[in-house]
Amino acid sequence: MAKNFAKLTRIAMRRLTPGGAITEHGISFERLANGDGLFTVNVMVDRQRIHRSIGRESEGVTRTTAESFIAKARHDARDGRLNLPKRRKVALSVAAAAPLYIERLRQEGGRDIEMKRKRLEQHVMPFFGEQPLSRIASYDIERYKKHRLAEPINTRKRMTAGEAAPLTKPATVNRELAALSHLLSKAHEWGWMDRATVRIQRLKEDPGRIAYLTTEQAEALIGAAKGDQNAQIYAFILIGLHTSMRKSEILSIRRADLDLSNRTINIPKAKAGARQQPISEAVAELLRTMLETLPPGTPWLFPSVASRSGHTQDVRKAFMRCVVAAGLDPTRVVRHTLRHTAITHLVQAGVDLPTVKRISGHKTLAMVERYAHQSGAHIAQAMDKLNSRYRNDKKMA
Repeated sequence: MAKNFAKLTRIAMRRLTPGGAITEHGISFERLANGDGLFTVNVMVDRQRIHRSIGRESEGVTRTTAESFIAKARHDARDGRLNLPKRRKVALSVAAAAPLYIERLRQEGGRDIEMKRKRLEQHVMPFFGEQPLSRIASYDIERYKKHRLAEPINTRKRMTAGEAAPLTKPATVNRELAALSHLLSKAHEWGWMDRATVRIQRLKEDPGRIAYLTTEQAEALIGAAKGDQNAQIYAFILIGLHTSMRKSEILSIRRADLDLSNRTINIPKAKAGARQQPISEAVAELLRTMLETLPPGTPWLFPSVASRSGHTQDVRKAFMRCVVAAGLDPTRVVRHTLRHTAITHLVQAGVDLPTVKRISGHKTLAMVERYAHQSGAHIAQAMDKLNSRYRNDKKMA
């Protein structure tokens, strides 16, 4: 049964000053000197005391995380579900395993946890439900693909009469299958299943054409951001256009991540693994100015008192205002367009692909090659150079 909290509330935790703490139902929240918050639990389970540090607000840990940890400890102690001898394991269902998987990833410091959680909760768990992990077969995976590809996507676009809603894209389904595949792999690794199960085949994705801004459009967007009411949006857009960093990477920059003398930003939890992000002098100068105006003691470059993490989580509304003010289409220009724009212009400027990969943080060169648009002016220039070389080389005659 869920606990009712009278003291350990979201408002009370936000108002807590450094050094203060609140404890209720075996969960403690302490406000640290650097402004971050730490969750710990101290409870009795089957006559044994469990006193454990759960994690910090900056890591995405919440009171619900602590509650889930206690519930899991009591569940495991009650029937030993994950510790039964071989050949006697209880068949763990997808619905039961997914929350345990997410919690264990948090304890291990896994990557992209929040997106894995959303994909599992919103799509994978409702489809597979109580089906045991060990009994998922290729047939079930193919049924899932067919089911998801037939579902319309949630869109804010107003549909005209008779217009059909767009369907879920193969790339979206593949991300969901990747989360399920990782769950199955970890379930075997952690001993939740005696053997690995089905090998999941991904859908073929249409690479499509990556939208990006021209230099004139980028300048218009920056100009609009300068005049916006949101004090953070200008820095967000400028950093995105000048580094190709992802939204979450920009908004979670800490003071300690900056090395302005070497012009780098440390990204400890990037999608493809920790990396050092090179920055231009223009971005370095912007960051120097931002550091001078930040509230004393805040560890974040984009602080937010209202956010549980301590830093801004989203700038969608402000970004859309700037897009409209710049005369651009808000249905086509989204926050990720900044990343596409930066990488595309690096490629079109003649920067070699390994260097672009180093800047963008992509896993493979194949992913970077998608930005070498077939109809870019740089392609025509390259062909002109080839033609000129043949024309000037007499040996080729």
